[in-house]
Amino acid sequence: MIKVGIIGGAGYTAGELIRILLHHPGAEIVFVHSTSNAGNPLTDVHGGLLGETDLKFSAEMDLNAVDVLFMCSGHGKSTEFWQQHKAPAHLKIVDLAQDFRDESCGYVYGLPEWKRPIIEKAQYVANPGCFATAIQLALLPLAHSGKLRGDVQVTAITGSTGAGVKPSATTHFSWRTDNLSVYKAFEHQHLLEINRTIQCLQPTFEHEINFVPMRGDFARGILAAVYTETELGEDEARQLYKEFYADAAFTFVSEKNVDLKQVVNTNKALLHVEKHGRQLLIVSVIDNLLKGASGQAVQNMNLICGLDEKMGLLLKPSAF
Repeated sequence: MIKVGIIGGAGYTAGELIRILLHHPGAEIVFVHSTSNAGNPLTDVHGGLLGETDLKFSAEMDLNAVDVLFMCSGHGKSTEFWQQHKAPAHLKIVDLAQDFRDESCGYVYGLPEWKRPIIEKAQYVANPGCFATAIQLALLPLAHSGKLRGDVQVTAITGSTGAGVKPSATTHFSWRTDNLSVYKAFEHQHLLEINRTIQCLQPTFEHEINFVPMRGDFARGILAAVYTETELGEDEARQLYKEFYADAAFTFVSEKNVDLKQVVNTNKALLHVEKHGRQLLIVSVIDNLLKGASGQAVQNMNLICGLDEKMGLLLKPSAF
């Protein structure tokens, strides 16, 4: 059994990570660290785990006692942590923050559909962002084949869990329900990693990726509508996508349009491709907390530990 530790155990991503790992046949949780909740049962914070675990949050963290460490603290906190602690030589790390997504400090960018062979040999993995995952999956086949020829337009909407567990003016139920809003238009932080990936795959790409993120009035899920000009026909484009993702464990190309209920509570990404005049439209849907965070983190753990990539991740969607 792979011994697992979790740093920053009180947030949404940690809660989903714990839920997956408790039922993972190849992993055992050794500690879930949280300074503010130390000594309290996990179920005090993650109520959905009631009846599934008696584990308590810990103020202690023996890094020598675990094989894999998941970093679930806020952005910037991972850098601070490793300034104060030293990683044992054997320790594998999956970081869910954005601190090392530029592949600094020996980290590999953990998008399996792009870097599976490299991830399998990695010790440190930087998990991609949620919007970044959905949008990159929509663009990888075009960039890989050098067929991005113009600006890319993206409108994407995310559930309220994407804002994290700490309440704010735009996450309260009374504001969020029956409401939509745009935020961080054209300057969302995930554009940095999206552009890095596209430039790596297609160095000649010199156009803009125009991204308008939106807050949705639902709890979880991301739907990204991505379009760009192309000379590819619809059948040709769809075949390109199907061939690119033929060996992907969780990413599938659908002949029919896709929706959030097909992916919420799963680690799947679904893509739908269609042509309108000169514009190729790619619709991409994921669960922001699973394929966009904790599910992909476990997928990366499976890869770096030599396990079946799907282990512990065959989850049921909420179809209705």
